[in-house]
Amino acid sequence: MLPSTRPASSRSSRPTLRLILVALVVGASAVLVALVAGRSGAGGGAGPGGSARQPSSPARSGGSAFDPTRVAVTLEPFVDGLSAPLGIANAGDGSGRLFVAEQGGRIRVVRDGRILATPFLDISDRITSGGERGLLGVAFHPRFPDDPRVFVDYTDANGDTQVSSFRVAAPGDDTVDPASEIAILHVSQPFANHNGGALAFDPDGMLLIALGDGGSGGDPQGNGQSLGTLLGKILRIDIEKNDADHPYRIPANNPFRDGANGNRPEIWLWGLRNPWRMSFDRATGDLWIGDVGQNSWEEIDVHRGATPGGTNYGWNRMEGSHCFQPPQGCEDPALTGPVTDYGRDSGCTVIGGNVYRGATQTALAGGYVFGDYCSGRIWAIDPAIDGYRAPVEIGQSGRSLVAFGEDEAGELYAADIGKGAVLRVTATAR
Repeated sequence: MLPSTRPASSRSSRPTLRLILVALVVGASAVLVALVAGRSGAGGGAGPGGSARQPSSPARSGGSAFDPTRVAVTLEPFVDGLSAPLGIANAGDGSGRLFVAEQGGRIRVVRDGRILATPFLDISDRITSGGERGLLGVAFHPRFPDDPRVFVDYTDANGDTQVSSFRVAAPGDDTVDPASEIAILHVSQPFANHNGGALAFDPDGMLLIALGDGGSGGDPQGNGQSLGTLLGKILRIDIEKNDADHPYRIPANNPFRDGANGNRPEIWLWGLRNPWRMSFDRATGDLWIGDVGQNSWEEIDVHRGATPGGTNYGWNRMEGSHCFQPPQGCEDPALTGPVTDYGRDSGCTVIGGNVYRGATQTALAGGYVFGDYCSGRIWAIDPAIDGYRAPVEIGQSGRSLVAFGEDEAGELYAADIGKGAVLRVTATAR
């Protein structure tokens, strides 16, 4: 398992090879040393110059107030013995099960606090795993099990992104037939890093797919700011009537639906570097995105539920709320800044989380929780505030965090890839 590496304060590039060597020195496996971090190999550009988006006085968008300075979070053991867990999901079917995606290609079932021996799905024979590749995302159809499809995002044998669906034979089954795969979307990957991989269904039942900018460092192909490629985007597709010949349709309200000027109609949001984890607030429909930075800044972005698609979050002109390319003078009113960001003195890889809507952790009610892979820090912000605000540290986990996820009741869990564990998020008032 991975060591719990600590962030670098330097703005220099963090080569993937260097991280792997560090892992080997301490005698740990390097299967995911650079995962989500997506630190560049050759071509990692210089750090940003000045701040292009100065924090403004935040305004509340409504809802109950959440004060992150009055809460402390700890992670309690839930299950361990997993192999490189990368994602946590629930089926929404009343079964109370959690489903954990393992990097190597298996989805494990957790029932009543116990990992079932037989995987829910095992597609390890068709996956390239290691580094930033593997089984990266899982989402159940919002009408599951009436619609028995489970959707996954994985790196195929050629190193490309594959999004597919699988079918559960009968309600309540704890296994899926790997032969039931229907391919939905294939995206060629020019480099081995920045695969993204998160999947989520929006309140309208459309499937959202997070894709990184294609990799290397500094976005050398300019994918983040190009509407002619799916890389560096969050896509939105309609999978209601899919088959092998027509795996998806374009939603009527996608912003580039007409495909004019070579724009890809699947694009919903753009200007993203490596949106490793995203989630919807089940109360508001807001989409929360953790976008991993280049060398200096990690950011959290939000797309409000009532907002049309088409938002440009700025990469590679911006890294967080700061200029990247050019290092100064990048200001552009067409770019949307993050709601919060943090520098390398606090961590190195942001792990997007969830807005807590459960019932048991009352001190955390209505707060957005996220973390960092390298430092193990956990932060929170008030999600109802519009505009920029500084993150507030609410816990130090000592864990190699790679994902957060909800159960059916809205309780939060976190995945630690270093120790192969899923932990329960608990909160106390302070």
